[in-house]
Amino acid sequence: MRMFRITACVPSQTRIRTQRELQNTFFTKLVPYGSWFREQQRIQKMGGKVVKVELATGRQGTNTGLL
Repeated sequence: MRMFRITACVPSQTRIRTQRELQNTFFTKLVPYGSWFREQQRIQKMGGKVVKVELATGRQGTNTGLL
């Protein structure tokens, strides 16, 4: 199964006193190929942005089916 390893940055969910104290949270997660668009929309609705996207296959040298 093809998986994407995405790194994203979203604003923190904690209570913020002023806008200057806004902190961003970076996270990395594996997302199946078929639900990539849905995950991208979820991150953008939270006010975040996708920093990096990689194709992760689990083992080095595994055929991903892309030519």
